[in-house]
Amino acid sequence: MRSDFEAYFAANLPSVASFHPHFNEALAWVLRAGGKHFRAQLVLGVVEAYAPEKVRSAFDVALAVELLHTYSLIHDDLPAMDNAPLRRGVATLHVKYDEVTAILAGDALNTEAFLVLARAPLDEKIRLACVETLGFCGGLNGMVIGQAVDCFFEKKPLNLEELKFLHAKKTGALIAGSMKMGALVAGLSHEECEWIFSLGLKLGLAFQVHDDVLDATATTEAVGKPVLNDGVKNSFTNLLGVEGAVDFRDSLEKEILAELTGSPLFGLVKGLIEKYLK
Repeated sequence: MRSDFEAYFAANLPSVASFHPHFNEALAWVLRAGGKHFRAQLVLGVVEAYAPEKVRSAFDVALAVELLHTYSLIHDDLPAMDNAPLRRGVATLHVKYDEVTAILAGDALNTEAFLVLARAPLDEKIRLACVETLGFCGGLNGMVIGQAVDCFFEKKPLNLEELKFLHAKKTGALIAGSMKMGALVAGLSHEECEWIFSLGLKLGLAFQVHDDVLDATATTEAVGKPVLNDGVKNSFTNLLGVEGAVDFRDSLEKEILAELTGSPLFGLVKGLIEKYLK
């Protein structure tokens, strides 16, 4: 499944006919740099767990999620936000080209995600539900408010509940939405979709805690982006210490797997935790 999607992803990078000398290359720059495709794996993994015959019809949903996620990384790296020089082991887009190109490429990937989703080969009601989910999780009610809180409260310490709110929105919402969209494509009930979404929020929180631990303990070469970057940020390691953050991550993972015992999703989530969150 993953190799098939990777081939589909590489063959369907966004581009536009124009005389701009490098805009298409800029659109593809961060996408081609790799990444885990963690969110796409969640979309496709949920479909495969419940309705494997529908996996290929979910490729555009997974692609849309990756386009939206990549837009968020490009904008997060901008000088007005993190001013990061490196992402996925390559120069960030505003460093490679310029800030205007980075802003516009991010804008393009954001809107292209919804165009891809709107054209996905799915039942109209499922397609609309996926558009609604991606818009909710990737916009005002998810990533955007999370990023706004993160930027505004830099150098202003938050308590644990506030920090969990921030990262449930900034990181957790799109991870949860990816799982929910997989459940929608698989044809699960409303109750099952909401249960999977709630699990996704916990998984997203564990993902962010692990990312904070990596920032405090890993090398730039190992993670492909700057580390020791959270000194003035509201991170779990700054609030709980590295050991406390590791304990919190591990407790979240145990809670998630306990809730998934006997579920078709157990193997998927356990495998992703062991591969990416340890």
